[in-house]
Amino acid sequence: MDDATIRQSAFAMPAVSPAYPPGPYRFVNREYLIIRYRTDPTVLRCIVPEPLEIIAPIVNYEFIRMPDSTGFGNYTESGQVIPVRYNGKAGSYTHQMFLNDHPPIAGGREIWGFPKKLAQPSLAVETDTLVGTLDYGSVRIATGTMGYKHRPLNPATEATGLSAPNYLLKVIPHVDGRPRICELVEYYLEDVTVKGAWAGPASLHLCPHALAPVADLPVLEVLSAKHLLADLTLGLGTVVHDYLV
Repeated sequence: MDDATIRQSAFAMPAVSPAYPPGPYRFVNREYLIIRYRTDPTVLRCIVPEPLEIIAPIVNYEFIRMPDSTGFGNYTESGQVIPVRYNGKAGSYTHQMFLNDHPPIAGGREIWGFPKKLAQPSLAVETDTLVGTLDYGSVRIATGTMGYKHRPLNPATEATGLSAPNYLLKVIPHVDGRPRICELVEYYLEDVTVKGAWAGPASLHLCPHALAPVADLPVLEVLSAKHLLADLTLGLGTVVHDYLV
């Protein structure tokens, strides 16, 4: 390949057969179990990068089923999202995510900077309970449960919440190991339609693990939980802060 061909075709790795196609990325019947809990504010301050501001010592633990996603297929994701504020706007910072499908791991890390690692999450209804689990290898590190569809929530309100800004810390090293990209990225979920929203009693249990440290943000009190079903598009990102400048 000559230089012009490489520039024209360059999109993702590997160049001859990219791990994922170009967007946009549309998700149909995306299903969330989101458990909101109070955690240790001292630990939280050590995790959230400046210039993001912590709103309260709150973490949203998420289990997400994605049965129909453009280019990424059918997979499940789980991890921690922290409510933050940036330039006066309330949003969310994604701290760590674990999933069971290579294309969204590669695409999420390379395009936006999602902090994704390979693991085995699940989300399913067991009789009268919505159950989310996360296994890292053979070790169960997260279990979330919620009473199934106990109380309806307002879909319009939940759609507004999903449409708020989201933030990521994107880090890509240079070939010599030094950081080449170190940026704060802002992105939005677009064309959001919430098809169902419910609340219910919930529990969350996190276990320590050296390489999947979800328990480093301890569960001091479960505050609320919700179950959402939505269609949405994952929008591309914007760099709002460059740590190397």
